[in-house]
Amino acid sequence: MSNIGGLGMNIIKRLTGLVSRVFVVIISGLVLFEAAFAEAASVDDISFSALPGGRFEIKLSAVGGLPEPKSYAIDSPARIVLEFEGTSSALQKKKYPLAFDNAQSVVVLSAGGKTRLIVNLKNPVGFETFQDKGGIRLHIGDFGGASFVQNEESQVFNAPSKLSSTSPSVELGKAITDVDFRRGEGGEGFVSIGLADANTTVDVSQVGQNIVLNFYRTSLPEALNRKLDVVDFATPITTIDTQSDGATTKMVISATGEYDYLAYQVDGRYVVSVKRPTQEELEERKSRFEFTGEKLSLNFQDIEVRSVLQLIADFTDLNLVASDTVVGNITLRLRNVPWDQALEIVLKSKGLDKRREGNVLMVAPAVEIAERERLQVEANKQLVELAPLVTEFVRIKYADARELFELFNADDNEGSGSGGGSGSGSAGDDETATSSILSERGSAIVDERTNTIILTDVQDKIDDFYRLIKVIDIPVRQVEIEARIIVASTDFKKEIGTRWGIAGSRTPGSDIFEFTGQRGGLDSDPGSPAEFFGDYPAESPALDLSETLGVDLGVANPAGSLALGLLTSNTFIDLELSALENDGFGEILSQPKLLTGDKQKAVIKAGTEIAYESGTSSGETDIEFREAVLKLEVTPQITPDNRVIMDLHITQDTIGENVPTSSGGSEPTIDITEIITKVLVGDGQTLVLGGIFQMTEIKGVEKVPVLGDIPYFGRLFRRDSTEHTKREILIFITPRIISDPLLDR
Repeated sequence: MSNIGGLGMNIIKRLTGLVSRVFVVIISGLVLFEAAFAEAASVDDISFSALPGGRFEIKLSAVGGLPEPKSYAIDSPARIVLEFEGTSSALQKKKYPLAFDNAQSVVVLSAGGKTRLIVNLKNPVGFETFQDKGGIRLHIGDFGGASFVQNEESQVFNAPSKLSSTSPSVELGKAITDVDFRRGEGGEGFVSIGLADANTTVDVSQVGQNIVLNFYRTSLPEALNRKLDVVDFATPITTIDTQSDGATTKMVISATGEYDYLAYQVDGRYVVSVKRPTQEELEERKSRFEFTGEKLSLNFQDIEVRSVLQLIADFTDLNLVASDTVVGNITLRLRNVPWDQALEIVLKSKGLDKRREGNVLMVAPAVEIAERERLQVEANKQLVELAPLVTEFVRIKYADARELFELFNADDNEGSGSGGGSGSGSAGDDETATSSILSERGSAIVDERTNTIILTDVQDKIDDFYRLIKVIDIPVRQVEIEARIIVASTDFKKEIGTRWGIAGSRTPGSDIFEFTGQRGGLDSDPGSPAEFFGDYPAESPALDLSETLGVDLGVANPAGSLALGLLTSNTFIDLELSALENDGFGEILSQPKLLTGDKQKAVIKAGTEIAYESGTSSGETDIEFREAVLKLEVTPQITPDNRVIMDLHITQDTIGENVPTSSGGSEPTIDITEIITKVLVGDGQTLVLGGIFQMTEIKGVEKVPVLGDIPYFGRLFRRDSTEHTKREILIFITPRIISDPLLDR
């Protein structure tokens, strides 16, 4: 019985284990099926419809519904983004244009198991999302008051952009977690706000010099309800004031001066970046918009023009003087408009004009101001005609008095007197009226010896002349210019050749046979054997070795040679192998340097003048000269940003070969290296103006026809030569602006 009981227990245990494994497999299958179903959720339809109040609706549909999206908004550019996890898109198009007032387009993108809906807007507004069995409905627009909807089939993810006094309390889970500030590398200020819910709606606007952020239905911890002073960080931001009224958290970022800001959200952090615009951006902004005054708002119905002018004067702390003829009323509504633009609008609408002297603003009808200025011009003219004449001696320090005089009197030189002062300082006939600068009664005399201009005119014109001379008569800035010309050459030459010959006689003392280029069968009188070999056997033969060469293809002036000779009683064989290999490297560095003034031409050159004879038309010879010089010719111009514009002419000439002329003489040739250009270079910087690279390869063969082409053996009838030549020219230029302290030393 005990055995039967134990067997039953084992069976029960095995069945229990099997059921457990089957249950685990079923549960795993259900989980996998659910995950596969969730991943299979696909957006298959999108529709758009208009709603009352200028709002519109976007509806996304999917089989089995869509999961709860992550949503956030961006103010610049205005954009609303919804992101769905574990979904894909089956839509035929990715971009859909919209015809609503505040909408531009909708983009649906799908990748990596996520689907993202992007709504591109013209201006930032609030939005609400509703979830139902068919998918997601997105309402976009200005809701005016609170609109909080939540039931079994719908849920609000974003509060409206504006909140009325009847708004509900803070939405559950939405809060500010922290407020952080830091300074960027470029001097910009970053305000980073932590959000407990990434779907928190944020409304950003610029009010005067402040950036105002409203976080709707968002709570603020008591520790963050404070005002931060960040002026010590040297950014455009001075203070960050965060406070809450129970339903809305408001943050005011105060900034000074001109600034640009950018607001964006990354997951649970909302960041506001404030930076100073660059000088180029400010100039571009001023060119597009000429009004740069502090902004103000005016909203009046049938108000007197004089009262509006007084308000603008009080706003700008200017003193106002209005003519008695400034009358009438005006209705205007201006919001956040620069005060100078508001003033211009008021004046143009009533036919008025203004003149500003210091901090005094004078306003009168435009016709009245024009007449007043015309009368003032006539009165000034009469004063000049009646004012006494004064004589002054203007000593010119740096410029040339004659050049200044001609510059001022350029329009009257033709009808003036003789002009021009004498070198001794005598005025003589040098008096010439310079009506272009002086008055009609004024005159000027130039004394070149003392570099002085003697003026006779009314005091006001002389004072104007002094102010002009103060601006013009200044020392000319100087530039040191250094040029470097590098000429590098490489030569390689290789030659291999042979010389050989054979001579002999049939028997000692008989006729001579030879393989030479001078004797042999072509010689009608070869001579006797005694003449060629001597009296055989002699102590030394009378044979001339140079006459025994049959092939003379040796190297001229070889670096080395190998000679072999075979002399028997009646035969002489001579063989000489010669070779030459020559390597050469040369580098020529020319470095001319000169100092000159701004816009003043300077030339420096060094070299040789070559004399040669040339024929004349009468048949006689004449001596002429040609230059082979190194020359640097430059005219620099210093720009306002301390760079140098240079007109350059650089040459480096060398003497070449002599060429015979028709008259029987010879004329030398000049090897020219020249560059003419105009460049812009920074102070102290070195610029490569140009370069020339030349490479020559010459291969030559001298051989006996037919015999020289025989492999191996043909070497005895051939001379080979190889020549490589490389030449490279580089030209550098370096300008240096000489500062005034260096000149004073």
